[in-house]
Amino acid sequence: MEHFIVSARKYRPTLFKDVVGQNAITNTLESAIKNDHLAQALLFTGPRGVGKTTCARILAKKINQDGSENPDEDFAFNIFELDAASNNSVDDIRNLIDQVRIPPQVGNYKVYIIDEVHMLSSAAFNAFLKTLEEPPKHAIFILATTEKHKIIPTILSRCQIFDFRRITVTDIKDHLKFIAKAEGIEAEEDALLIIAQKADGSLRDALSIFDRVVSFSEKNLTHKAVTENLNVLDYTYFFKATNLILDNNIPGVLILFNEILSKGFDGHNFITGLASHFRDLLVCKNPETIELLEVGEQVKTLFLEQSKKASNEFLLEGLIITNNCDLKYKISRNQRLLVELCIMQLASLTFKDEKKKYSSYSSGKSKNFVIPPSYFSENIKPTKKVQKSNEVSEPKQDYYEKNEELTPKEKSKDRFIDRPKILAERNAKKISALSLKSVQKKQQLKKELIANNPKVQDLPVNEFSEKEMLVVWDEYAKKIEKEGKYNLLSHLTMTAPKLNGNLIQLEYPNSTIKVEVERAKYELLTYLQKSLKNFEIDLDIIVNETTEKRYAYTPIEKYEKLKEKNPLIETLRKEFDLDI
Repeated sequence: MEHFIVSARKYRPTLFKDVVGQNAITNTLESAIKNDHLAQALLFTGPRGVGKTTCARILAKKINQDGSENPDEDFAFNIFELDAASNNSVDDIRNLIDQVRIPPQVGNYKVYIIDEVHMLSSAAFNAFLKTLEEPPKHAIFILATTEKHKIIPTILSRCQIFDFRRITVTDIKDHLKFIAKAEGIEAEEDALLIIAQKADGSLRDALSIFDRVVSFSEKNLTHKAVTENLNVLDYTYFFKATNLILDNNIPGVLILFNEILSKGFDGHNFITGLASHFRDLLVCKNPETIELLEVGEQVKTLFLEQSKKASNEFLLEGLIITNNCDLKYKISRNQRLLVELCIMQLASLTFKDEKKKYSSYSSGKSKNFVIPPSYFSENIKPTKKVQKSNEVSEPKQDYYEKNEELTPKEKSKDRFIDRPKILAERNAKKISALSLKSVQKKQQLKKELIANNPKVQDLPVNEFSEKEMLVVWDEYAKKIEKEGKYNLLSHLTMTAPKLNGNLIQLEYPNSTIKVEVERAKYELLTYLQKSLKNFEIDLDIIVNETTEKRYAYTPIEKYEKLKEKNPLIETLRKEFDLDI
């Protein structure tokens, strides 16, 4: 059995021109070597598998070449590689410093490649500082790391930094195509594209995936073989799902989703893939952004055709819905239901001609069961004759008092018919009283209510005293106590209300209590107006931070509090010679 060498090692570049996707860095290094302008400390940083260590080895070999040596000479005695992940102590760095002092026997430079340099300890970094800043003329240090932020700033300031970028999908695909041709493997372009996308910018990962899929497909790399081996959801499913969604065919898309789950795919993969599909369709809408579509020509044609069917509004709304589903997926207890709800929302976005589709659904001719809420509001007919504009409507309160004998069902119908008449009153309830503008708006709505309903002017406005008001106030406090609203009860009984004409004034020490009372203001006012038979009563809530409620905590404070209420308690204490 012949020894197998993985593609990542077999096709590892030996020249700068063979390095994939890092042209800016390789050109800079070649120019620095040519012009004798190379720094003695270099830091290569970037994601995994993008060529950091490869470029370091090529650089180490190239700076020792003078043209007289054997082309295959690798200068192994001049290149020292240290794995900082396992050699990260101070002693390891000291041994390295001792070796640096010895000049090379062959070539001009000794090159020290320290991989995963961010794994060095703080003490090791500090021991390395002096040597890194002033190394011998024959020594060059190349540091490589995937996490530059973990390196201390004093090391970074002594290095010339080269940032390696992720390799594009197109560059990875072209390199895989070259290797497939060299190995005599027939590979479909879509299959190579899926491998490149799965690699996520890492050429080493792409080559590992390539070797795995070649072992599975045996020299014939097809799109189907790649999707099966990598457990990737085929793009054809997303085209089918989008067509069903655009046709508002909820049963069809739910069946398709069930088929995807039965093949072993996760619902999260489907929803993220559908979001990416909507993004690609949106990219196809504009000729300027179509180059962002990283797919083959055949698939690009399918995207262009489907993008004509989907509107920009649908795609944008679809992206928002799928993104929300993606964010909620991990914390959801019923993940399948979450995805199905997302699918049904998407299938309802383009629903039009509600009446026509509803009628076909009810007759059994339609596969869709999307019935928008607007259908009901448009088609429900009133069961009672609508009041004419010249008729005077009765106040809401008097109407129900006179029709107590009506059944709840009849009352609900009447309430539905009378809703337009009391629109101003509803709006008045919703207006907050937390600002001057809100108060002015509420007064304006109150005037409109009176103008639209002349009988409201006949509501009673009886005079009452502060004592009567306090009695009703206590009754309301008992009422909310029975209802279990203890927080509101404590606020209402904290200070005694004061009467100023028809205005009841309340004073609180902070705005938090004021907001709590404001929320119950409408219900409280209604109770007071009915009980005191004065419909002009209003509340004025004032915040006075100097007003604080004093509580007695120590025994002496409690005694002083009792003495204020009954001075004779001091006489009792003296008479019996009592201590506090």
